[in-house]
Amino acid sequence: MCPECYSEKSRITPLLKAEDCLKNHTQYICGTCGRCICIERDKVRGLQRWNFPFKSLDEARLYLRTADFTMKKSCGIYEITSMGGRKSYKIFADISDLHVFLKKNREKSCEKMSSIFEIVEYREHPDTQVRKLTEDEIKKYLEEHLCKSK
Repeated sequence: MCPECYSEKSRITPLLKAEDCLKNHTQYICGTCGRCICIERDKVRGLQRWNFPFKSLDEARLYLRTADFTMKKSCGIYEITSMGGRKSYKIFADISDLHVFLKKNREKSCEKMSSIFEIVEYREHPDTQVRKLTEDEIKKYLEEHLCKSK
């Protein structure tokens, strides 16, 4: 596992519409393995990608580093259950943010009321970059993304 971005696959993200995301969104570029993680704010809701619910713990883990970096602290992934029993995974900066979310979303619950995954200590990494990629970087990353996903 990469000690900076917590992934075992250095080209696994972006998960959806990879080319569009790499071309149009600001990326957190892992200074250790070079993985790009979308750190762009959604223009409609004003939230960053890591604020959205994820279908699985593994998907949420892929975006955890951007939350840690944004908040400058170790954040956690929580398992959220909707009234119909569907599970999703959300990243919160701390337990108080979870409480605020649950208060606003009374049809959702968090059985454990604690994170199911987090990195113990937040650390800065010297070679991290946050920026948009160049055309050449996008092309190279997509080629590596396709090769490593086969």
